[in-house]
Amino acid sequence: MFLEILLGVTAWQLVTRKKRPSFGNLFRPKSTDRSATLGKAGEAKAHAALRDSLTALCGADYHLFNGPIIIEHAPGADFPTAEIDHLAVTPFGIFVFETKNWSGYVGPASVPGFLTRTDRDGNAQERRSPLKQNRTKVAFFRGRLPSLWPVAGAGLLVSDDAHLSPALHSDLLALSDLPHWLRARRDSYGGMPPVDVQKAAGGIALLIDTSGAAMDSHRARLTRQNLPFRFPQ
Repeated sequence: MFLEILLGVTAWQLVTRKKRPSFGNLFRPKSTDRSATLGKAGEAKAHAALRDSLTALCGADYHLFNGPIIIEHAPGADFPTAEIDHLAVTPFGIFVFETKNWSGYVGPASVPGFLTRTDRDGNAQERRSPLKQNRTKVAFFRGRLPSLWPVAGAGLLVSDDAHLSPALHSDLLALSDLPHWLRARRDSYGGMPPVDVQKAAGGIALLIDTSGAAMDSHRARLTRQNLPFRFPQ
């Protein structure tokens, strides 16, 4: 009888020990948590740089939307929504920015629409280009806003440890490139009538959803489609 009790206690201890998480696992950050933290930090850094650059260039005559920004670009489709990292309205155009917090050397890839990121150890990964991700978002606004309001997109690589190949498209920027890129956009706009920032921002507000509920629905749809939620890392 004693032997049966001893065996039962031993078996119970083995089962509970297997299920009990270690304290190390409890406090070790998950990879998705780390991605979320990096993504939020990158977006905050980009938002601050955009605000500083736009204020220096436009004074108070601009509008920078706060996220999350969700658009429904394909109503009725299996995956109708998309997320925008940053959206700015200026007197010389409307700009959609895709933010990445990549580090390492970023250069062209052999596959169209992708870039190659190489880390310090020489490990190379192909990743989808921010310009490719931005394409449908830019097209969404171009198709719904007056043609007199030019819409353009750019990719922002916000890490201080990101090094961009000279072979990349000029719309792929480090944060230090942002003021010059915006000045070039202003200069290329030339003598065209300035965009009415207040009117354009009001029109765009009707096309986007900045609520937490919209972001939650977008994430849930990604999960149902078995697609990972995209953090801008």
